[in-house]
Amino acid sequence: MIPIRLLIYAICVFMPLGVWAQSGQVLRGKIQDQQGHPLANASVNVAPRGTGTSSDAQGNFNISYRPGDTLTVTSIGFVSQTITLQRQEELTITLVTVSSTLDEVIVVGYGTQKKGEITSSIASVKAEDFTKGAIKDAGQLIQGKVAGLRITTSNGDPNGTSQINLRGLNSINGSQNPLVIIDGIPGNLNTVAPEDIESVDVLKDGAAAAIYGTRATSGVILITTRRNSSQENRTSIEYNNYASLQTLFRKPEMFTATDYRRLIAEGKGYADLGSSTDWIEEVTQQPFSHNHNLTLFGGNSRTNFTGSVNYRNWEGVLLKSGQERFNVRAELNHDMFDGKLRSNLQVINQSIKALQGGSSEYMWRQAIIRNPTDAIYREDGKWKESNAYMYDNPLGMIHESTNDRIFRETRLNGSLDYRPMEGLSLKMLLSRVQQNDLYGNSTTFDHVNTTKNGLNGTASRSTDASVENLMELTANYNKTFGEHKVGLLAGYSWQDKTSENFYAYNFDFPTDNYSYNKLESGMALQRGMAEMTSYKEKWKLAGFFARVTYSYKERYMAMASIRREGSSTFGENYKWGSFPAISLGWDIAKEPWMENQQIASQLKLRAGFGVTGTIASSSYMSQTSYNFLREQGAYINGKWVPGFVPSRNFNPDLRWEKKQEYNVGLDFSILNNRVYGSFDYYTRRVKDLLYQFNVPSPPYLYSSMMLNAGEMSNRGFEALVNVDVIKKENWNWKTGITFSTNKNELVNLSNEQFNVTVPFFEAGYTGEPIQMATHRVEVGRAVGDFYVWKTVGVDDEGKWLVENKAGETIPIIDASPDDRQYYGNGIPDFNLGWNNSFSWKNMDLSFSFRGAFGHQVLNMTRLYYENPVNTEYNALKTAYDPVYGKTLTNDLVYVSHYIEDADFLKLDNVTFGYTFKPQLIKGVNRLRVYVSGLNLFTITGYKGLDPEATSYTGDFTFAPGIEHRDRYPTTRTFTAGLNVSF
Repeated sequence: MIPIRLLIYAICVFMPLGVWAQSGQVLRGKIQDQQGHPLANASVNVAPRGTGTSSDAQGNFNISYRPGDTLTVTSIGFVSQTITLQRQEELTITLVTVSSTLDEVIVVGYGTQKKGEITSSIASVKAEDFTKGAIKDAGQLIQGKVAGLRITTSNGDPNGTSQINLRGLNSINGSQNPLVIIDGIPGNLNTVAPEDIESVDVLKDGAAAAIYGTRATSGVILITTRRNSSQENRTSIEYNNYASLQTLFRKPEMFTATDYRRLIAEGKGYADLGSSTDWIEEVTQQPFSHNHNLTLFGGNSRTNFTGSVNYRNWEGVLLKSGQERFNVRAELNHDMFDGKLRSNLQVINQSIKALQGGSSEYMWRQAIIRNPTDAIYREDGKWKESNAYMYDNPLGMIHESTNDRIFRETRLNGSLDYRPMEGLSLKMLLSRVQQNDLYGNSTTFDHVNTTKNGLNGTASRSTDASVENLMELTANYNKTFGEHKVGLLAGYSWQDKTSENFYAYNFDFPTDNYSYNKLESGMALQRGMAEMTSYKEKWKLAGFFARVTYSYKERYMAMASIRREGSSTFGENYKWGSFPAISLGWDIAKEPWMENQQIASQLKLRAGFGVTGTIASSSYMSQTSYNFLREQGAYINGKWVPGFVPSRNFNPDLRWEKKQEYNVGLDFSILNNRVYGSFDYYTRRVKDLLYQFNVPSPPYLYSSMMLNAGEMSNRGFEALVNVDVIKKENWNWKTGITFSTNKNELVNLSNEQFNVTVPFFEAGYTGEPIQMATHRVEVGRAVGDFYVWKTVGVDDEGKWLVENKAGETIPIIDASPDDRQYYGNGIPDFNLGWNNSFSWKNMDLSFSFRGAFGHQVLNMTRLYYENPVNTEYNALKTAYDPVYGKTLTNDLVYVSHYIEDADFLKLDNVTFGYTFKPQLIKGVNRLRVYVSGLNLFTITGYKGLDPEATSYTGDFTFAPGIEHRDRYPTTRTFTAGLNVSF
């Protein structure tokens, strides 16, 4: 029997020979890059005959033609090349990488543009520049590579995601997260596996993002997945695999059992319970994780497909924590009617199983505070507990808890693209996204819920489900008239989403063998103490949009767009809003008087203005709402209705927050495209901020109300500079630097219509037992300011001395809340990224540094555990170190002593790889092995665990710069990987 591979090879070789017998001419060619390396799987097509082939592993191809035919060669990541054939028999074709030209295609809203023609602030990161190694999500791929885009990985939780912020904070109650679009469909950073991503484009300014209206104030991230384009004739299989180990990045130096016994001998009030336990060591592990990604590209120039399967099994550094994820993606493209009708169908199915047990941020706290002389078990083998307040055996809580989560998502989308004439595209895109999040939680009879709190087992079950539909109709027309190029876009978009939730909780079970699978057996249900809640909500969004682009010789460029959008979340009087944008570009390097200079191939000045919006975080904030409480009631329409109480007022004037942004920039490419990048300066003003004001009741039904009030401003500078330092056949070095600054201010917080003004609001909190806000956001000041008692010394009794509002030194016991003052800010003044990639023959090396400077961090670990007053809890080894030359004896209190300068420079990633010669193993076109390290070390004067381990989302959006004591620890990751293509 003839092997299939040999048969395919024979067909590929002899079919062109048969055609040559008819036409009389065959071309033997080789395709290579600028360094002379062969390019495999490059697409080779002859027009007008329509014949095509692709290059083999050595870049060779054979194809028949007639004199006068045109040969077109394309390959992903390279500029296509077209040649008119005139009886050539052999030909070597060198393709130029798009990164070294201005012809690189950038994804923009509802289309693409050449890099040289873009007039707004857009950043693009291609696959070859992605961060390598064990990557969580799409955010980590571009960490430190986009100026103005702050991406942090605040902990090592395998179920966590990257935190993203673009150009500062822009809303109080609206979302701070950028809109994420995957192949035209809204999603999130975890929607597709990082290995399936081809490029990430970031629409940074208002002119670029305005086409997305009310969803775009925080920026837009466009993710393009890897696919087999219709111009290629490609059949290949790629397999990528890595395995990784993690260790704690850093752990706090707490007193050990030996330290306890020494302190007891010195007369300190600690208790020796007779054991020696390293609690941090007991609750952590060195996790092993592995990831597998298989991708198949196949088909021909008319019908082709892409399929990928991704399996990830990640363990966490805390016991019984981890994630198991399975992603399947399939895409089919087909051309009909001589290429006039193009169809696309894509399915993405994702299943995530989160494994947590009882591991949580709270377990980290319990491991830190636990007495190191305490035992894990009692003599009877049960978990040893204590009656101290919030002092629980972390191992008992981890092992006696079940916290399961299964998340499933199915994304189905398809499009038809009809091109009746050259330059015109009529496209319909449809998608449906279904999500289901299922949770199950329970604790056993040996958990502290029973042993200390007498609940006799607890269990809960909850589910979140949603369905999101999208329809978009677009018409794109591009036409070149001599030196003039015009692009027109018009479209309509409809989006709706329905979400629902159900939750049930019970306790006092006859057995703990049921876990969360028989909630009705808990006796709390009979006593009316069980819980059950549910809700359902829906929102709709509709928009009409248009855009026109113009370019003259790629020297003078202009773009204008408008979106008219309506949302169901707005009040009755403001259902629709308009979001215009305009931007201009002038490439000085294209001027006639610059033709003879050899320095700059691009010096493009840009200027743009755009308006975007943010809608309320809840769908019904403009509508009256009632809660049901049996013992209360309310007058509704003049009648007393028992059980219903108002919970929200009617506000027909509720509308979107409106951000107006100006951006000026310079794109440059000099020294034969060896140095290139961009500079941007922006200023943005967000008006009609959404804020919850107190209002009089009566006349209003409820005592607070969501209103549009106030303004916030941001301004900043961004720089991106890439340098191809060395660019030779066997030796390359590319380096890039990103730099960004941002200044934020709350301009006002008032609503003249309702005659309400709020000069400030407080944010953040210390937690028990201090119970105090950590930040204050005040009109006229920057967001992120700490608000705290400023320490100036310690008295002879070891009590804090602070500065009051008059500038006098007083004992802290005499200080009032009004004596607090602003002290530092948790948002960096500027952020820096430095990325490098080297290649020498078959070896490659890349490393990335990232830093943040000019900010402070509240070290919560020091605040609570660098104080020897409470001997019931363990403390840092520095707890007895002198403070202002004296021994501290003050109770726990939030003071400036624990707010530290937190400048840092972090070595994010180092990857070393080796690529073997093609066909070293028969049938293997590419074989690469690599090792990688993530979060290897940090240079900082900060005394905590990690100056970057701070949260600026959720409840802490306006309280940045806190390293919380309850946190999943930061990790260091070491990875070994394999890339194979067949």
